[in-house]
Amino acid sequence: MNDAKWNQRIHRATELSSVYPFAAEGLRFYSRVATFQKTFYAEIGEALANSPKVSADRPLRDELDLFLLLPIFPRFLSLIQQIAPAPLAQAAAILGQKGPAEWQLVIENFWRMDPEFATADDAGQLEIDDLHRRISADQLLAWAFLQPYAEYLANHREIARLDGTPSTCPLCGGRPLVGVLRSEGDGAKKSLICMLCAHEWAFRRIYCPACGEEREPQMAYYSAPEIAHVRVDVCDTCHTYMKSVDLTKTGLAIAVVDELATIPLDLWAREHGYQKLQVNLLGT
Repeated sequence: MNDAKWNQRIHRATELSSVYPFAAEGLRFYSRVATFQKTFYAEIGEALANSPKVSADRPLRDELDLFLLLPIFPRFLSLIQQIAPAPLAQAAAILGQKGPAEWQLVIENFWRMDPEFATADDAGQLEIDDLHRRISADQLLAWAFLQPYAEYLANHREIARLDGTPSTCPLCGGRPLVGVLRSEGDGAKKSLICMLCAHEWAFRRIYCPACGEEREPQMAYYSAPEIAHVRVDVCDTCHTYMKSVDLTKTGLAIAVVDELATIPLDLWAREHGYQKLQVNLLGT
């Protein structure tokens, strides 16, 4: 069942790399990262197979099994050196040379930190500042490495009853990466997917997850005919945006992958003064 989930992501990335040539390089990179994540997820499952489900009252980020994670990290860094764009590959090589103490620090810093680390402004700074590039690259490396671990933990814990519709992940506190629209009655219901543990939770249609704006005139969405199933949800109060994938238009879409592929929507949003609520694993 879990293999099927990862296989769907990998297959969708391969499919979209042909449909959207402008995103092909990033999607091929993601596909290879997801292939590693699939294997890593299975290894985590074998190592933790006899562990009981964790109580919903215990925060997900209270769990961090460094004895499990650290031996796998150099293999991940080696892969990134082979497949990533030059800046990230170089960062992986530098980090690989620093050894286990530094690896542990990078992993712990990411796991414990406020997930607001990766905003569009940060991504813009990295292109011109070597120090910021290195720091952000370490965060992106830790994120890609820890994502399947966080997803495994999310999938193997008791689910708490939600009070309202929180703007951050109710399991790990991560920011939402992408929205999803599914059929419900005569309309569509909305949910959000966490940037770290991939947990999906119900959310209000007219509500900004960044600032809490709920006045309809301040909330809008835009789409392009060429990518009709993905839209940009914007808030004119805080000037943030997030993409949503409409499964009522393309049922075969995989939200976390289609979000990566629709780069023109990001360009449009930033040209119009909106800042992305949460960048993706490609740093866009």
